[in-house]
Amino acid sequence: MRSVLLFLLGSMSVFAQPFSAGIKAGIPLTDFLEAAGNGTFDYTAPTQRYIIGGMAEVRLPLGLGVEFDALYRRLSYSGSGNIAGFTTINASGSDWEFPLLLKYRFHFPVVKPYLDAGVAWDTIPGLKQTITQISPAVLETEAPAVTRNTTMGFVVGGGVDIHVVFLHISPEIRFTRWNSTQISDALGLLHSNLNQGEFLVGFTF
Repeated sequence: MRSVLLFLLGSMSVFAQPFSAGIKAGIPLTDFLEAAGNGTFDYTAPTQRYIIGGMAEVRLPLGLGVEFDALYRRLSYSGSGNIAGFTTINASGSDWEFPLLLKYRFHFPVVKPYLDAGVAWDTIPGLKQTITQISPAVLETEAPAVTRNTTMGFVVGGGVDIHVVFLHISPEIRFTRWNSTQISDALGLLHSNLNQGEFLVGFTF
């Protein structure tokens, strides 16, 4: 009974800490996909222009905090070449990233530098590719382009927390190392990067 009471008191003390929520947006510093060609077949993958999502943070004593994000980006790639006749491939879909981070803020009055580290999960729930082949007819098929739907990685980052009246503005540079690639093709010309860099800005209340 005592252990149950201690657990409840501990849980209440955590949730009694200051809580903030808001949005996080930014741009990728590295491409999600690496695309190449071999003269017979060529892939292209446009750079994704934005990352956007929500964030929530529980602030703990001693300058510590726990942050959870849900970040969205759009993915697409295309390819064309001569594989058993002229073939084109077009793909598009969405990618969701879920970082869980432990943060430490340095003690300064208005602008507080901080460091964070933790784990992240990345999932590609709906990426599809359409293959059009002319040999001599046109055949369109749909097939999943994802070799691994979900992967996990380790995150480190740093930024500053700027407190303006009731708003916290937190620009940050973040680096993630993923455990495995999620997208790759049989020719070895297209694959997702294991290293990911992002510039993000959080707006919390």
